[in-house]
Amino acid sequence: VQLQASGGGLVQPGGSLRLSCAASGFTVTSYAMAWFRQAPGKQRELVAAITSGGGRKYADSVKGRVIISRDNAKNTMDLQIDGLKPEDTAVYYCSADVRGSPFWGQGTLVTVSS
Repeated sequence: VQLQASGGGLVQPGGSLRLSCAASGFTVTSYAMAWFRQAPGKQRELVAAITSGGGRKYADSVKGRVIISRDNAKNTMDLQIDGLKPEDTAVYYCSADVRGSPFWGQGTLVTVSS
């Protein structure tokens, strides 16, 4: 199982980004997956999660601004973030719970600054 996160970058406040997590070794629609983030000096926190059945959960801090989705054809999990704020600056990690074991991607840095 491998996860490869991409799509981070520098964006101005109010802008948008689409993060993608490419999965190998399993099918993204078969297992629960999630996006976490870790800001400098802070603990890693859940941003959004999606179950194998398609149920979605969002952190209160991003609710209404993000959408978590999966692309079965590409075998990716994506995170669309709109209305970015400076407090969204963090390293974003994708994760998957595959056959009872947690797996993590390497992280992609999102910086929101003018």
